[in-house]
Amino acid sequence: GLRWVGEIAMAEFTEIPVLDLAPLTNGGDKTQLTIDFANAYGNTGFGYIINHGVDPKLRKSIFAASKQFHTLSEAQKQAIALDKNHRGYIAINTSTDVNSDLADVTKPNQSTSFMMMREDEFARSDVYLSGPNQWPALKGFQDVCEAYAEAMTELAHKLMRLALDAIDVREQGILEAFDTPTIWLRLLHYPPQPPQAAEDLYGSAPHKDFGCLTLLAQDDVGGLQVQTPAGKWVDVPPREDAFILNVGDMLHRMSNGKLLSTPHRVINTSGRERYSVPFFFDPNISTIVAPLPGTGAPKFDPLNFGDFLRAELGASYDAHQADQSSRK
Repeated sequence: GLRWVGEIAMAEFTEIPVLDLAPLTNGGDKTQLTIDFANAYGNTGFGYIINHGVDPKLRKSIFAASKQFHTLSEAQKQAIALDKNHRGYIAINTSTDVNSDLADVTKPNQSTSFMMMREDEFARSDVYLSGPNQWPALKGFQDVCEAYAEAMTELAHKLMRLALDAIDVREQGILEAFDTPTIWLRLLHYPPQPPQAAEDLYGSAPHKDFGCLTLLAQDDVGGLQVQTPAGKWVDVPPREDAFILNVGDMLHRMSNGKLLSTPHRVINTSGRERYSVPFFFDPNISTIVAPLPGTGAPKFDPLNFGDFLRAELGASYDAHQADQSSRK
């Protein structure tokens, strides 16, 4: 079932493809993997990745750290409330996907989370989102978060290289923009949604990720759904030790539309609490994002990633509203 969008045939899908990253982690022949990647992200925009080389123990420890954080009292969490550098605690009902053109989103996302980012050796006040992380007073918490972020960064580097190979881009210069990447590690907690909840009450409203790559670890509760070109919602059931990898809008632009940024949402009707850990991997804040050489006539205008983020975060998060108004 193909649906034509503009001049592109969009393939309808019913399940999420699985990519075996063994060749990437053991240095084997990557030819088939590159083709599989091009198919998965040219048609679906989402995939499971297995044999990714990340220690399952590390994954268990990040979920344990997340639960530990989310059981703190509201006052303890509010002590590190999200700051203008986008680090710290994001309380429930303080983030709304108002920029969503995918749903009429009026109610804030039903989730709470902890956010950390990469720390520059010298946090510079003149660089947008540059600053120190805010840590809760939890023994070992910072170490686990930093170790997990490091493992994810290493994996994401390899996946960016694979993505460029998949679209036949030889211009490796763009990878330098990821040497000092913009990274976001988010420890999310979704409370159970009441069974009679309003139609438009979402754990996470329908949205596309705005960055390059998202690596998601989810627990066994489920609730993530991906939208097909025809507008159907396909479940992305949990798979033990697999990550869910998806492409965001910036990589969609860099690939000149070849790699898809697909809408997705979370509805937690399980009656249980849901924990998930997305890791977002983006270029340096100063990067000019534009279709890469070799991808054909550019379909997107270049944009400055930092400027784009300022608008995006300012629209979606209460903590950034003040930052916006002080600049207007």
